[in-house]
Amino acid sequence: MKNKQLILLITLGLFIISCNDNFLDTAPEAQISKENFFNSESDLQLYINGIHTLPSGGALFQGDQGTDDMATTGAVEIKNIMVGTPSAETITSGWFWGGLRSINFFLENFEKADVEDNVKNHFEGLAKYYRANFYFTKVKRYSDVPWYSKTLNPEDEDLFKPRDPRTMVVDSLMSDIRFASENIRENVDLGGIHKWAALMLEARIALYEGSFRKYHPELGLEGTANKYFEIARNAVQELMDSGEFQIYNTGNPNTDYEALFQSENLAGNPEAILINVYDVEKNRNSGWGNAFGNYEQSPSKALMNSYLMNDGSRFSDKIGYNTLPFVEEFKDRDPRLAQTFVFPGWVRAGGSSAYVQELNKNFTGYHQHKGINNTVESAGVDVAVFRYAEALLIFAEAKAELGTLTQADLDLTVNKIRERVALPNMNLVMANANIDPILEGNYPNVSGANKGVILEIRRERRVEFAAEGFRFDDVMRWHAGKILEEIPQGMYFPALGKYDMTGDGVDDIHILASGDDIPVPKETNSLGADLIYYKAGAFGDPAASLLLSNGTSGYMVTGTTPQNFEEPKYYYRPIPVHQVALNPELKQIMGW
Repeated sequence: MKNKQLILLITLGLFIISCNDNFLDTAPEAQISKENFFNSESDLQLYINGIHTLPSGGALFQGDQGTDDMATTGAVEIKNIMVGTPSAETITSGWFWGGLRSINFFLENFEKADVEDNVKNHFEGLAKYYRANFYFTKVKRYSDVPWYSKTLNPEDEDLFKPRDPRTMVVDSLMSDIRFASENIRENVDLGGIHKWAALMLEARIALYEGSFRKYHPELGLEGTANKYFEIARNAVQELMDSGEFQIYNTGNPNTDYEALFQSENLAGNPEAILINVYDVEKNRNSGWGNAFGNYEQSPSKALMNSYLMNDGSRFSDKIGYNTLPFVEEFKDRDPRLAQTFVFPGWVRAGGSSAYVQELNKNFTGYHQHKGINNTVESAGVDVAVFRYAEALLIFAEAKAELGTLTQADLDLTVNKIRERVALPNMNLVMANANIDPILEGNYPNVSGANKGVILEIRRERRVEFAAEGFRFDDVMRWHAGKILEEIPQGMYFPALGKYDMTGDGVDDIHILASGDDIPVPKETNSLGADLIYYKAGAFGDPAASLLLSNGTSGYMVTGTTPQNFEEPKYYYRPIPVHQVALNPELKQIMGW
């Protein structure tokens, strides 16, 4: 048994993997030795380049699939868990440790380099940044995991150690990221990890851990939550005090937000803290790729409804808000809505007229254009891996959870973000006095004097970071998994008939009953364009091209299989059964 585990671990740990083409040279561990390497700063840089990786826009938008924000036809893990019979036999991904071995190998050998101490500290900080991030992903998935701070050899007993407690692992990774924040250089090559990126990761991890501990009673760690809210607050305070970053705002509320996600060059953008660089010469697209249209995902009506009106009032307070036609949904809304999703009258590059939504089976009808460079050249975009907007919302949420949030804090954070899109300021007193019943229903475990403002900060995160991969982690840390049981719905159609989809008052589509025939020739509208025909029916109707909740009317349907989120079990994942067979000391937790 031990030989099998050793073969597995050595195989996984042989190579340092690089997914970032900004760094052309990698240093596979299998091709170097500590005797002939780690001698100079260039050696250290070469090795670190080999373990450097940044998420692309595609990786980010996929992180929202399967949540209440994004319906998906893809085989997304959380969706499969909620509709199936998950077990350690069927959930086998995630237990990968090769990247950690590469990091620890560096940390065991870098000190022999003939460089100044500050140079060593910089590279040690980089390695510890990557180790903290590695373990952050493991804690989010498994909670308790073995902590390894060294490379393992065949004779090491730690090959078969049990899980270490979450508290120990988090303390260790927080120590790593604090060292990184204090020692990594401020100025590095574009796309590289710098001090400010380390502070952002520190703040992100601390906010996650603080809220996870506060809202997950099964851990019994509620009393330690504030420690992490304070770490998050302090890390962002240092970032804010530096004066290095600010919200991107040129005074154009209808384009500034969108521009962040459609730029081929974010270098110099004051909001972009860490950039995954698009490089046209290397044919390297770091952007959102296939997020547009009907490709595996589509935004939910619940997400669309969460955007405020442009006067700061709640869209969900409007009479009949949930049954408004598509054209009406975008009127007088938070400008971020139309800068994120295709709106009536939007024109696709190369087109001569307004784009007409495609209404396909199992999708919502809504389309994302955030992150899509709307050009005929199909150019990619730079991706801001860390944005200053995230820092500000971390600060606001942490202080709200600590009970120390003031109106001045809101004005420096949430309201700076709202200012970009000319949305009225969030008022602390009003937020706590006038609580949104929908938010209250989504997050019933929020309480206290700051309940209302905490809920509104959560709305702000959902809107500001829509389609950026934040939603799943947010739902998990807030202990809000039950909202994932609601199958995402799409556009509403009150009846069969003709509909204007572009806002020009001219019909674009015609919805027939599934048994009706599409006329030949097709009817044309007043602009001379053929109407687009759909046959409506209930889910399972083989003749239907448009699935509606009531067959001939209702919401576009993305699925009908009941979804069950078992608490607290589904906030965690099992260790794959074959790994437990190799190491019986790895015990399953939380009912797995």
